[in-house]
Amino acid sequence: MKTQAKTYKLVLSALFLALCLVLPIVTGGIPAIGNMLLPMHIPVLLCGLICGWQYGLVIGFVAPLLRSVLFGMPPMYPVAIAMAFELAAYGLIIGLVYAAVHKRGIAALYGSLIAAMIGGRLVWGLAEIVLLGLAGNAFTMQAFLSGALLSAVPGIVLQLVLIPAVMVALDRTGVVRFQRAEG
Repeated sequence: MKTQAKTYKLVLSALFLALCLVLPIVTGGIPAIGNMLLPMHIPVLLCGLICGWQYGLVIGFVAPLLRSVLFGMPPMYPVAIAMAFELAAYGLIIGLVYAAVHKRGIAALYGSLIAAMIGGRLVWGLAEIVLLGLAGNAFTMQAFLSGALLSAVPGIVLQLVLIPAVMVALDRTGVVRFQRAEG
C-alpha cells in the first residue's frame, strides 16, 4: 500500500510539473497578464497540498528552471533562479503548514496558503538580493514591493479563489480528502 501511495504522489507531481510548463503558454501571448496571474504558482501550491511538502519543494524548484531550459522563458538569470527558490518555498511551506494543522478545512487551507504566499515572496526577495548583488546590482525595497505585491495582486486573488475551489471540488469527488474526519 505504501508503494501505491508513493507512486500516486509521483504521478500527481509529474502532472503538476506538466501544468507548470503548460499554463504559462496559455497566458504567454500577453506577458504582462502572465506575469500578473502567476500561472506556475498554482500547480506548485496544489502539489504541496495534495502530495506533501517534499514533492511541492522539488516541483517548485525544478519547474522554472526546466521551463527556462525548454522554452527560454522565464530567462534563467535572475528570474528563473529566483523563481525556483520562491516556488520551492511555496511548495515546502504550504505542505508543512497544512500537514501540521490538526483540524483541516477551509480555514486551515487559507492559513496554509497565506503562510506560503508570504514565505515564498520573502524567499524570492532574498534570492533577488543575492543574485543581483552578485552582479553588482541593487534590489531595492521599491522593486520588492512592486514585484512581490503590486504587480502580483491579480495572481494573489486568483490563488485565493482557485486553490480552495479546486480542493473543495476534489474533496467532494473523493479524489482528495482535505478535511479530516472528526471522531
